[in-house]
Amino acid sequence: MSFKKDICPLCGGHKKQGTTTITVDLKDTLVVVRSVPATVCALCGNDWLSDDVAGNIESIVDEANKIHRQVEVTRYRKVA
Repeated sequence: MSFKKDICPLCGGHKKQGTTTITVDLKDTLVVVRSVPATVCALCGNDWLSDDVAGNIESIVDEANKIHRQVEVTRYRKVA
Protein backbone atom coordinates (compact mmCIF):
# COMPACT_ATOMS: atom_id res chain seq x y z
CA MET A 1 0.00 0.00 0.00
CA SER A 2 1.52 3.33 -0.99
CA PHE A 3 0.46 6.84 -0.07
CA LYS A 4 0.80 10.06 -2.00
CA LYS A 5 3.23 12.44 -0.34
CA ASP A 6 0.67 15.26 -0.01
CA ILE A 7 -2.24 13.08 1.19
CA CYS A 8 -2.73 12.31 4.89
CA PRO A 9 -2.49 8.54 5.44
CA LEU A 10 -4.87 8.83 8.40
CA CYS A 11 -7.87 10.69 6.95
CA GLY A 12 -7.14 11.35 3.27
CA GLY A 13 -6.91 15.13 3.74
CA HIS A 14 -4.28 17.28 2.06
CA LYS A 15 -0.99 17.88 3.88
CA LYS A 16 0.62 21.32 3.74
CA GLN A 17 3.61 23.07 5.27
CA GLY A 18 2.85 24.83 8.54
CA THR A 19 3.79 24.86 12.18
CA THR A 20 2.82 22.91 15.28
CA THR A 21 3.43 22.86 19.01
CA ILE A 22 5.37 19.97 20.53
CA THR A 23 4.90 19.07 24.21
CA VAL A 24 7.26 16.69 25.99
CA ASP A 25 6.45 15.56 29.53
CA LEU A 26 9.60 14.37 31.27
CA LYS A 27 9.74 13.11 34.84
CA ASP A 28 10.32 16.53 36.43
CA THR A 29 10.08 18.92 33.48
CA LEU A 30 7.36 19.83 31.01
CA VAL A 31 8.78 21.25 27.77
CA VAL A 32 6.58 23.09 25.27
CA VAL A 33 8.13 24.10 21.94
CA ARG A 34 6.03 26.44 19.80
CA SER A 35 6.23 27.35 16.11
CA VAL A 36 7.82 24.05 15.09
CA PRO A 37 8.01 23.63 11.28
CA ALA A 38 5.88 20.65 10.26
CA THR A 39 3.75 19.13 7.55
CA VAL A 40 0.16 19.44 8.78
CA CYS A 41 -3.04 17.81 7.52
CA ALA A 42 -5.60 20.48 6.67
CA LEU A 43 -8.45 18.12 7.57
CA CYS A 44 -7.51 16.25 10.77
CA GLY A 45 -4.62 18.45 12.00
CA ASN A 46 -2.19 15.57 12.41
CA ASP A 47 1.41 16.68 11.94
CA TRP A 48 4.74 15.24 10.79
CA LEU A 49 8.26 16.47 11.50
CA SER A 50 11.30 16.10 9.28
CA ASP A 51 14.24 14.17 10.72
CA ASP A 52 16.25 17.40 11.07
CA VAL A 53 13.48 19.16 12.99
CA ALA A 54 12.92 16.11 15.23
CA GLY A 55 16.64 16.00 16.06
CA ASN A 56 16.60 19.68 16.86
CA ILE A 57 13.58 19.22 19.15
CA GLU A 58 15.54 16.51 21.01
CA SER A 59 18.38 19.01 21.56
CA ILE A 60 15.97 21.68 22.82
CA VAL A 61 14.38 19.19 25.23
CA ASP A 62 17.79 18.04 26.46
CA GLU A 63 18.81 21.66 27.14
CA ALA A 64 15.59 22.35 29.05
CA ASN A 65 15.99 19.16 31.08
CA LYS A 66 19.53 20.17 32.12
CA ILE A 67 18.24 23.50 33.47
CA HIS A 68 15.86 21.58 35.78
CA ARG A 69 12.92 23.93 35.38
CA GLN A 70 9.50 22.53 36.14
CA VAL A 71 8.05 24.10 32.97
CA GLU A 72 9.97 25.37 29.93
CA VAL A 73 8.08 27.12 27.12
CA THR A 74 10.15 28.19 24.12
CA ARG A 75 9.94 28.91 20.41
CA TYR A 76 11.57 26.57 17.90
CA ARG A 77 15.14 27.49 17.01
CA LYS A 78 18.13 25.79 15.46
CA VAL A 79 20.43 24.36 18.12
CA ALA A 80 24.09 24.05 17.22
